[in-house]
Amino acid sequence: MKRIRVACAQLNLRVGNIDANADSIRAAMAWAEGHSADVLLLPELAITGYPPEDLLLRPAFIDDNLRALEAITAASGNLVTVVGFVDRVAEDHRPDDSVPRSLANAAALVANGQRIGTYHKALLPNYGVFDEARYFVPGTETDLVWRIGDVAAGVSVCEDIWSLDGPPTHQTEAGAEVLLNINGSPYHLGKGEKRAELLAAQARRSGVPVVYLNLVGGQDELVFDGESMVFDSTGQLIYRAPQFSEELFYVDLVVGQDQTAVDVRPRMSVEEEVYTALVTGLGDYVRKNGFSQVVVGLSGGIDSALTAAIAVDALGPDAVWGVTMPTRYSSDGSIADSRALAENLGCRFDMIPIDDIFAQFLDSLEPQFADTDPDVTEENLQARIRGAILMGLSNKFGSMVVATGNKSEMAVGYATLYGDMAGGYAVLKDVFKTWVYRLARWRNRDGEVIPVNTIEKPPSAELRPDQLDSDSLPDYDTLDGILEMYVEQDLAVADIVAAGFPPTVVERVALLVDRNEYKRRQAAPGVRISLKAFGKDRRLPITNGY
Repeated sequence: MKRIRVACAQLNLRVGNIDANADSIRAAMAWAEGHSADVLLLPELAITGYPPEDLLLRPAFIDDNLRALEAITAASGNLVTVVGFVDRVAEDHRPDDSVPRSLANAAALVANGQRIGTYHKALLPNYGVFDEARYFVPGTETDLVWRIGDVAAGVSVCEDIWSLDGPPTHQTEAGAEVLLNINGSPYHLGKGEKRAELLAAQARRSGVPVVYLNLVGGQDELVFDGESMVFDSTGQLIYRAPQFSEELFYVDLVVGQDQTAVDVRPRMSVEEEVYTALVTGLGDYVRKNGFSQVVVGLSGGIDSALTAAIAVDALGPDAVWGVTMPTRYSSDGSIADSRALAENLGCRFDMIPIDDIFAQFLDSLEPQFADTDPDVTEENLQARIRGAILMGLSNKFGSMVVATGNKSEMAVGYATLYGDMAGGYAVLKDVFKTWVYRLARWRNRDGEVIPVNTIEKPPSAELRPDQLDSDSLPDYDTLDGILEMYVEQDLAVADIVAAGFPPTVVERVALLVDRNEYKRRQAAPGVRISLKAFGKDRRLPITNGY
């Protein structure tokens, strides 16, 4: 009876921090050796971090990555370690590209101080946030199999296993008795279920166990959710690692036998999953970029309240500074709600009134603004004063400003450049307003943290008397329904109208989305939770006559 103990290191690594990544890899190797594992899996491009993007164009970066692999190899013992790295290969000249590619997204198999095998990723994703064809040459040897102990193993990288006629299938046809797949697979809502279905289908089709090891943690806009999984040869899930947190684990597999589930943890609810993704993305962005504190402008509204709650959950209350900046239009209730939120969260709270500053702006501009009626200009001045104050606090004390705008607002331009859009990170950038309410209620599931009044009162920017969001926008259920179809599904206006939305409203929303691309290009990065986030997922021209 053939057995293999497969160890997995679901790690949170940092792009470009090659030495620290190598230290984490060696620590995982020592742990796996201590647990008598036959093989250890590490994430895709574990040495460089994923995705390294245009760092790959720097020869010195590739050299440093290869030197780290040499050191990891030298430290290897009887355990076979599968580690992701960037390999150099023969140049691949493309007719439409003046710069030849000479790199491969690779996995090295190392043991006893030697590199015993190398696999090059064959299926290079080039859609959405992925741009691997920009850097890598696709691997051509898709049926490689290595003997690990008594078991023949096929090793592949991420996208390779997403095709049921891809390299893992070719490896089982070549005699593989277990499939080992290392990943840097970013999160979006619904992806976990899709992955599980695909991996189970691969196991059933191949008739061998499948071990899927994923990266975890935040990297700029991307969040990697972990949730590494092991399936037996019938497609039964026998192990599932936690979502959004590191874990070292191992599973004993018996070739040719069905297996009893070892540890299949329940998946998070969709609200917990999205909230945890936001916490992970913000927390890692702050920590990995060397900040120790963030500052959040608190308006008394639901967006800033949810942003502050996420920040406290990501970094702790001592690392979050809430600032409310009232003007003549700010209600007493909004100030009270901001104060109550900070007290509930246990974070620092300051009030900096800005009405005198606003009045000075108006006085200074009075000669130029004479004979004009107040409009959005005066409203935006208030937002820009607040942005300047928050950035001043950031500059003086080194606290990163977290912008509070949501996806609905960013889509239609209901946000002020250099005002409420100011900040180093916009954690709600890919979260529709209806989801903001949903997450706020979820956050209050065990007791009131976000004041109930903040959730229940009609949303308002409070930049003019009696202002409501509904003065400028459709109700958010309607708006988000249209935006989901226009932005995320790329449907035409006629298709959205055919789905039952009012024609004039659809046309107006589409026009607002198209006109505000220039704003979104200047927005801070934020956590990606959908298949079509603003940024790399959606690349439209600013100057656009369509």
